Amino acid sequence: MTTRPNILIFMVDQLNGTLFPDGPADFLHTPVLRALAERSARFSNCYTASPLCAPGRASFMSGQLPSRTGVYDNAAEFSSSIPTFAHHLRRAGYRTVLSGKMHFVGPDQLHGFEERLTTDIYPADFGWTPDYRKPGERIDWWYHNLGSVTGAGVAETSNQMEYDDEVAFHAEAEIYRLARTSDNPDRRPWCLTVSFTHPHDPYVARRQYWDLYTDCPALEPTIGTIPVDEQDPHSRRLYEANDYRSFDIGPEDVRRSRQAYFANISYLDGLIGRVSDALTRTRMADDTIVLFCSDHGDMLGERGLWFKMSFFEGSARVPLMIAGPGIPAATHLTPVSTIDVTPTIADLAGVDLGEVLPWTDGESLQPMMAGTRRTSPVLMEYAAEGSYAPLVAIRDGRWKAVHCELDPPMLFDLETDPAEQRNLAADPDHADILAGFMERIRGRWDMDRFDADVRHSQAGRWVVYEALRNGAYYPWDFQPLQKASERYMRNHMDLNVLEESKRFPRGE
Repeated sequence: MTTRPNILIFMVDQLNGTLFPDGPADFLHTPVLRALAERSARFSNCYTASPLCAPGRASFMSGQLPSRTGVYDNAAEFSSSIPTFAHHLRRAGYRTVLSGKMHFVGPDQLHGFEERLTTDIYPADFGWTPDYRKPGERIDWWYHNLGSVTGAGVAETSNQMEYDDEVAFHAEAEIYRLARTSDNPDRRPWCLTVSFTHPHDPYVARRQYWDLYTDCPALEPTIGTIPVDEQDPHSRRLYEANDYRSFDIGPEDVRRSRQAYFANISYLDGLIGRVSDALTRTRMADDTIVLFCSDHGDMLGERGLWFKMSFFEGSARVPLMIAGPGIPAATHLTPVSTIDVTPTIADLAGVDLGEVLPWTDGESLQPMMAGTRRTSPVLMEYAAEGSYAPLVAIRDGRWKAVHCELDPPMLFDLETDPAEQRNLAADPDHADILAGFMERIRGRWDMDRFDADVRHSQAGRWVVYEALRNGAYYPWDFQPLQKASERYMRNHMDLNVLEESKRFPRGE
């Protein structure tokens, strides 16, 4: 039997990494994730490459920053020619399967996955393209607004619950399919990615999970609403992008939104438990690496901000836990990035990193998990809705520096100011530190070129989308294929062979 490990990736959407300081926060009702944390390498300071769904996920899949993938926003095409971890693993003989969301934009809806079990929850076309030529213009039918906050509450089903229930169902069924070949010496190792859309807004949760947080101590934000005129320029842009003037957000709206968000983390814990339990019952758990992460975070009302789209901790920091054979359970405080996932998975699977590193901006976390000190900084980029020009950031040690050509710089000491309440960029005592970061930023990014590339991409997509929606429209959305005549029992099948082949374990 092959010694290469199987890989099970759980990805969730918009999960605030500050809620996972060392595994789940104490107030979260998450027994499955808590048990996973106890046996995991836990990366307490992991950051998204870009705090928005499509760019964050393209970077997670490829290990490349948005300036390299060209996936700047939620309607930018992810090119088929960019290698992903699914390509690297599949090339090495792995079976690669996706159940759930990955927000691929463009006609390629696989990007190295051999099979997708569900469609995506978000559209695959160019309809959500921002436009830097019209700064401040809202596209009301798809931009976030604060209706998710004022509408927070209880429901027994929703668009998103239907989706995640389906994702878990298909992932669990796939585990059983994979188990039926687990004792075959010629079997291929597998990588199954299970990607949910919760706890992404709208903040609506099932009663059984909602009630868990009735007396939760974390329903109030750490930092209350900051008046708009006291916010930094990018936060003011996000206020406008989220149409804050049309909504009257009160303290109860904030508490209900946070309660639903926490409830949906517990809902996810149950779904992840179903898939994990199937892995255990099919006797594959000991041979499988399990990775848990998110694409970006959620501000959850901190500073008066909601959703993501900024480099503040609630938006940019995400959980990352990795468990499996030979991986020591430990807490790692050194900052890392979601772009490190691709080389890490490849390294753990025994793929020659010489074949991977030319295609990634990240680095394997395997040496760090083995005790080697990491010195590379974390880089982030954002060039999507709510911005008028690209923003970049560097997290290095205790420091985080943020730059946009339109704005004054920001510099935070996260060791003494974890809530990022004191921008030290104008403090003479920190002038040398800021100058050092600005030198690194200028050396790493050509901001004028970055801005021009984003504008060129946006303008071209506006032309193409308008054309494609005029006349007959062929969607790029993934259409899962099911051969009904090959499922369950059909007259061209031998019943005896069928029943034995579908049973696991056999003969017990």
